[in-house]
Amino acid sequence: MNRTMITATNTLSQLQKQMDIVSNNMANIDTTGYKRREASFTDLLFQQFNNQQNANAEGNRLTPNGIRQGVGAKLAQSKIVMSQGSIKDTGRALDAAFTKEGQYFRVLEQSENGSAIRYTRDGAFYLSPLSDTETMVVTGNGYPVLDENNNPITINGRVNDYEITTNGRLIAKMENGGTSEFNLGVVQVNKPQFLEQKGGNLLGLPENMAELNVPVNEILTELNGPMRNQVSIQQRALEQSNVDMSKEMTDLINLQRAYQFQSRSVSIADQMMGLVNGIR
Repeated sequence: MNRTMITATNTLSQLQKQMDIVSNNMANIDTTGYKRREASFTDLLFQQFNNQQNANAEGNRLTPNGIRQGVGAKLAQSKIVMSQGSIKDTGRALDAAFTKEGQYFRVLEQSENGSAIRYTRDGAFYLSPLSDTETMVVTGNGYPVLDENNNPITINGRVNDYEITTNGRLIAKMENGGTSEFNLGVVQVNKPQFLEQKGGNLLGLPENMAELNVPVNEILTELNGPMRNQVSIQQRALEQSNVDMSKEMTDLINLQRAYQFQSRSVSIADQMMGLVNGIR
């Protein structure tokens, strides 16, 4: 296979990955608290061909001496864009939206492989009954919402109304006139490039944390104690995704044209090889 085909096919596979990222962004335009991803590319290895052996004779040459021939491009990074999404009022007491970038609720994902702490910007909370008088605060997918001590939030008794303060304190106002108060578990993400998408609009730490050699407290900070003053939450509202459909459509059109260009390169290279092989 000639170099043109190698370069084109290598780039085609990477363009397909970027197309998957753009498609995923578009599919989640209505997902509460979703953060879009953005792809960046870098060159693969290239070779230097010195077509002018006598460099001293090229003193007045305006173009660089030699030819650098690459083998395509690769997807270097798929980073999370943490920009704030628009806030939509819902009027529902258990809806909460962050008004600062990089802050996430802590939830407990339970699966067949065990349980693990995940992070989400989706503040649409619900109640899951545990008994006649005990309920648990959960996400829309049924995952328990954690407090500042990483314990599931459970409420004993019948509740009339709820209040979520600006600094993330959940106050359940009981029918008997009392209250139950909990501090919602909130973290500040400092290095989002180390977080992985875990499905269900959740982010989590990678399983190979030991190999990364990066302390967890550098990736995220738990906003507990005096640091709770940094939490900024608006009750009875939800944060919309930060996906800009016009930008995603423009990126998709550019991707399709780049994909067609690389496909055409393979076809032309095949035709050229056919012409060479047909020479008698």
